[in-house]
Amino acid sequence: MFLLDGDSRSLHISGGQGGPGGPAHLQGGQGGAGQGPIVHITTPQLIAPNLQAALVTEQASGLRNIRAAQTASHCPPPSRIFCGRQDILNNMHQFFSDTGTQHIYVLHGLGGAGKTQIALKFIKESSSRFSVIFFIDTSTIATIQTGLKNIAILKDFGDSPQDGLLWLTTNIEEWLLFFDNADDSSINLNDYIPQCDHGNVIITSRNPGLCVYAGSNSLVSDMEEEDAVTLLLKSALQKATNRTEEIAAELVKLLHYLPLAIVQAGAFISKSRNLDGYLALYTKNQAQLLSERPAQSHDRYAWTVYTTWQMSFDRLTPPAALFLQYCSFLHYNGISEEIFRYASEYQFPSNGPSKEELQEPLEFLSCFLGPTGKWDSLQFLNATNEVQSYSLISFDTERKLFSIHPLVHAWSRAIVQDPKQYMSTMGSILGMAITKRFQWDMQLTSLLLCPHIELAIQMDSKVALIFKYQYVIPLWEGGRYKEARKLLEELLEEQQQVLGESHPDTLCIMVSLALLYSNLGDYQKAKRISIIVLEKQT
Repeated sequence: MFLLDGDSRSLHISGGQGGPGGPAHLQGGQGGAGQGPIVHITTPQLIAPNLQAALVTEQASGLRNIRAAQTASHCPPPSRIFCGRQDILNNMHQFFSDTGTQHIYVLHGLGGAGKTQIALKFIKESSSRFSVIFFIDTSTIATIQTGLKNIAILKDFGDSPQDGLLWLTTNIEEWLLFFDNADDSSINLNDYIPQCDHGNVIITSRNPGLCVYAGSNSLVSDMEEEDAVTLLLKSALQKATNRTEEIAAELVKLLHYLPLAIVQAGAFISKSRNLDGYLALYTKNQAQLLSERPAQSHDRYAWTVYTTWQMSFDRLTPPAALFLQYCSFLHYNGISEEIFRYASEYQFPSNGPSKEELQEPLEFLSCFLGPTGKWDSLQFLNATNEVQSYSLISFDTERKLFSIHPLVHAWSRAIVQDPKQYMSTMGSILGMAITKRFQWDMQLTSLLLCPHIELAIQMDSKVALIFKYQYVIPLWEGGRYKEARKLLEELLEEQQQVLGESHPDTLCIMVSLALLYSNLGDYQKAKRISIIVLEKQT
């Protein structure tokens, strides 16, 4: 017989009963020999090894189920310093107040704009509205599948992502599925959204394309100034006074009201306790300050402003990445396809730079040319859509213009290896584009081109003289007479040194300058230059 002693881990083996006693003597006889052995063994190694393995497996399975339950059902709270965004929160409350159908809400916008925090704030305020809340990290297919698998394990409904989806689709109740950081545009999120008429879904993403799934959506962009000031003072551990609010208003304006940038600035100020001095520091060290992660943070967001955008940038194809970087050497507003399309049609006049001299602009523009060498709007659209999918650039559908958030604009310019070369290339593209403007839209394009031209002049773009002369035209047409006059004066000096005072190109600039002086009311200068031109021509 075998007996397992659970306390001592001993194994007892008993043999048969002893034999009958021997013959009797005066002092009594000795008993007979036993009929079977009695063995006592104490050894953990011999205790049912299969049973031990089963116990270990059962314990591991229990731990796994506990962890799955914790992971699937754990939705972190919003930041302790969360403030503002009431308009978006009101929209979400209104949208999810109806019942009887599936609700999908998408929060989309630039990395660092606060999409996740808004979702977490809404969930905290509405937790009683939902029967159960599931949080899924949507950054990769692997994390999505793990999240769905954990739902299945938690609900004792299987052990696969498909089982998790099946539980969601078959349980007609007010569950909430939170897909956070659905930023990878290559993932077809529709494969993981429960295909049913019940339940609730919130998606946060940099990709506005996910709005196709949404019953409603919100673009999460910059904060209102009052809320931004409050956020900065909270994160900087500063009391709200008239003076601190005034300084904070200057700072958040410089940070373009981007929540993550504000929180990072506040964390830095909380260490130095010097609210007044941050403005000067930021002006000189913007890239460094926006790249440093504070040691202490108010939420679980792991990235700085600049690393957030770098991760998106690293996913772009070369044409899309180049487009963003070249656009950072234009003004951040009013970027149009026409700038690049007109430049691709440049005809190379005899008094202008050669194809060899314009090799880099031509190589970039070739990314958007079709097999015949003509402009291909579809290729351009594919590249710009890719950049838009990470909210690194925005498109105004009414005005047909692109824009870049000012902080992204500065960051993109800061990460290029040779900014002078990029500026020269973009400056040449501008000059090439101006020569191809159609007459009927001249005034409109002038107004759009002026900010880009002014930036090129400010950054001292190294371009051919013929392109600098082209810059004068939109400035003049746009009523920027002083800027046009200054540029013409600089051009005249350069032309006189390169071509001489009597060269036809030099005299052409002098005629333009005389007309411009006349428009500005400086008739004496206009007259003096006109006389010089007449003398040179005779």
